[in-house]
Amino acid sequence: MKIVVIGGSGLIGSKTVDRLRTRGHEAIAASPRTGVDTLSGKGLPEALANAQVVVDVANSPSFEDRAVLAFFETSGRNLLAAETAAGVAHHVALSVVGADRPPGNGYFRAKVAQEKLIERSGIPYTIVRSTQFFEFLGGIAQEGTVGATARVSSALFQPIASDDVADAMTDVALAAPANGKLEIAGPERAGLDRFVRRFLAARKDPREVVADADALYFGAKLDDRSLVPGDAPRIGATRFEDWLARAPGH
Repeated sequence: MKIVVIGGSGLIGSKTVDRLRTRGHEAIAASPRTGVDTLSGKGLPEALANAQVVVDVANSPSFEDRAVLAFFETSGRNLLAAETAAGVAHHVALSVVGADRPPGNGYFRAKVAQEKLIERSGIPYTIVRSTQFFEFLGGIAQEGTVGATARVSSALFQPIASDDVADAMTDVALAAPANGKLEIAGPERAGLDRFVRRFLAARKDPREVVADADALYFGAKLDDRSLVPGDAPRIGATRFEDWLARAPGH
């Protein structure tokens, strides 16, 4: 089966392409690096020719509110139009757990706009909403850092390894369309500050982590429901301590 992975050169995309190829499928890594640009539409008709499934894990190069919304809306329209023309039978997209919950976060609003385009496209689809990746904890710490202190929200958090995200995206791509959303998350739930503290300690980073219920998460104030999944998510196999032990930079 031919499966085109949009954003196939990135963290999740490259892992998903590898898994699909290992399972015997023709997986195409489509990204600007390989001549496919969803913002302009360049290369899309050629990449999607005879494709049965498209997996969209592309991400915006800018997280500024207007730029990220423009990226997901423009690329989403171009991609879905090209899929309709090519007769693609299943559109799989990676989104974010809690995208429709926290106020004031432009990235989450942009993901909701992307989801709505997919739902209205007429193409059979599955939207996979993931919690944040372990690999993002360094950026989260940096966002809250002033001097030698990282002030981080104490809201509940349930991050997941990127390998487990790629496993889920692969399984969903090879399954029938759900025409709905499913959630994936890591196996442990604790305060965001606790994960950041463990992450920095494993890297012998001397910054002090201060738990602050009012600390903003990329512009949004969190509560204990903002970033955690509902009642029946798919749970990744990788525990945080095991990931820390083998992650680069440990």
